[in-house]
Amino acid sequence: MPLIQVKQIAGRTEEQKRAIARELTDAFVRATGAKPESIWVTIDELPAENWATGGTLIADR
Repeated sequence: MPLIQVKQIAGRTEEQKRAIARELTDAFVRATGAKPESIWVTIDELPAENWATGGTLIADR
């Protein structure tokens, strides 16, 4: 079973998460021909103070 993992800053709505899961699944199906029901998508959300880019916490921006 393919597993697609998404890590993102917390704050997206449930509807946005549904769209992410749907779009990623559809893209995988188009690229590989896999059956949609065989594809797993996990969405891990972390607070902004646990992410940094360019040496700066996202929470500090």
